[in-house]
Amino acid sequence: MNDILKSRNIDNLNLKNSLIMAPCCMYSAQKDGKLTHFHFSHYEARAIGGVGLIIVEATAIEPRGKISDKDLALHNKDQALLHKQLVENCKSYGAKMGIQLAHAGRKSEVKDSTPIAPSSIKFSDNYKQPKELTIDEIKEIKKSFVNSAILAKEAGYDLIELHSAHGYLLCEFNSPLTNKRDDIYGGSLENRCRLTVEIAKEIKQSTALALSVRISATEWSEGGWSVEDSVYLSKELEKVGVNVIHVSAGGNQANPELMPKLEPLYQANYAKQIKENINIPVIAVGLINTYEQCQEIYDNNCADFVAMGRELLRNPNVIQYFLKEQQEKDKFQKQYARAFI
Repeated sequence: MNDILKSRNIDNLNLKNSLIMAPCCMYSAQKDGKLTHFHFSHYEARAIGGVGLIIVEATAIEPRGKISDKDLALHNKDQALLHKQLVENCKSYGAKMGIQLAHAGRKSEVKDSTPIAPSSIKFSDNYKQPKELTIDEIKEIKKSFVNSAILAKEAGYDLIELHSAHGYLLCEFNSPLTNKRDDIYGGSLENRCRLTVEIAKEIKQSTALALSVRISATEWSEGGWSVEDSVYLSKELEKVGVNVIHVSAGGNQANPELMPKLEPLYQANYAKQIKENINIPVIAVGLINTYEQCQEIYDNNCADFVAMGRELLRNPNVIQYFLKEQQEKDKFQKQYARAFI
């Protein structure tokens, strides 16, 4: 049976099941971006609960890349040492570990820095005016992403996810509504996607780890980034060695006029459209809460993996409940088995 409880591979990375913990910002880091005791308890609980792959929340590649002053960061050895311990702890329970590397761009709310962006366009009146990046500064951003990826590999992560969704820096470059540049990183679709593709290629070459890219399939705005654009980007990412596309949506406009009703599986069809056009796996995400909803994704051939965010925040043992529903008693986490039999 093709379902979430079956083992699957992302490249050569074997997951014991197909449920992924989606990266969810916890806003609980130390001011210097280091992990806290909370993060160890939080992620280890989901590893014990049986999740196949945990993707650690958006982790900034430089201080001004944080969404808030309480975000995680990974750009120095001291930060990496704590990540190494977290990875070892979670892997001891059979989970594979990924980390989402990110730069908040114009949506950064860090108090003591000026946000950066492809063009000097504010996200909304409540956000700071961002500084437009120069070509030399873009080169430094690329180096920072690669440096963080190398640190992630040294920390023992199995997978890196490049955050190119939800209106953060790389997503801002992709969209014609937020990228008004007239150089090689602006204008045409190819140029606007260039930075995401270049960074993905360099991370893959520098680490040889399994690589995911999270994208916003559409920004729900007239004249903005579309599903067709996402298909193009996904194909280009596949060419440079990306192993899986993580399909979300929205986040680049404060009040998108075409935003759909937020309900379970509201993003699944975006994943399906992208899956039909590429040869690498796709992750579906977005208010997926039940085994039946997961199965619907597989039955409709929408995706190869399912990522859960809110449901795993509510219930770190959701996989144990799925195993009970499907009478897979031999797969229970042994310490908890008697609670589910």
